[in-house]
Amino acid sequence: MNPLPPLLRKLAYAGLIPFVALALMVQLAPTPVNYLSAESLAGYGAIITSFMGAIHWGANLHTLGKPASGDRWIDRNVWVWGVIPAIVSWIALHIYIPVGLLILAATLVIQRNIDQNTYTYYFESDDARFAFMKMRTHLTYIAAACLTWAALVILFIQA
Repeated sequence: MNPLPPLLRKLAYAGLIPFVALALMVQLAPTPVNYLSAESLAGYGAIITSFMGAIHWGANLHTLGKPASGDRWIDRNVWVWGVIPAIVSWIALHIYIPVGLLILAATLVIQRNIDQNTYTYYFESDDARFAFMKMRTHLTYIAAACLTWAALVILFIQA
C-alpha cells in the first residue's frame, strides 16, 4: 500500500502537464507560439525549482525558537540550501532561454540527489520517505527531460 495520500500523488503528477505540453509546443507550434512556449516553460521550471527548495524551509520551520540542535543541517545548511534553487532559477530566467532550460533541468536533478539524503530529517516513516522519493524521482526526471528536450529543439532543430 502506498503511504502517500491519493490527492498528493494526483496533484504532483498533474504538475507535469505544463512541462510536457509546453515542451511539445516548443517543438510543434508555429513561430512565435513556440518561442512564447519556451519562455513559459522556463518560467514554470523556475517556479517548480524554487518550490522544491522552499520545501526545506517549510519542513524546518518547526525548529525556529528552539535551541540549536548541534546538527549542521538543521541549524544552518537547510536555510542556505532552501534559497539556492530560487537564486539559480532567477538567474536561469535572465539568460539565453535554452541555456536557462538546461540549468533548470540540471538544478532539478541535483536537488533530487541532495534531497534523497536530506529528507531523512523530515519523514518519520521510512515507507513514506521511500514512496515520496520514488514519486519525486519520476517527477524530477520527466520534468528535466522536458526542459532538456525543449532546449535541444531550440538549439538544434529550430536554429
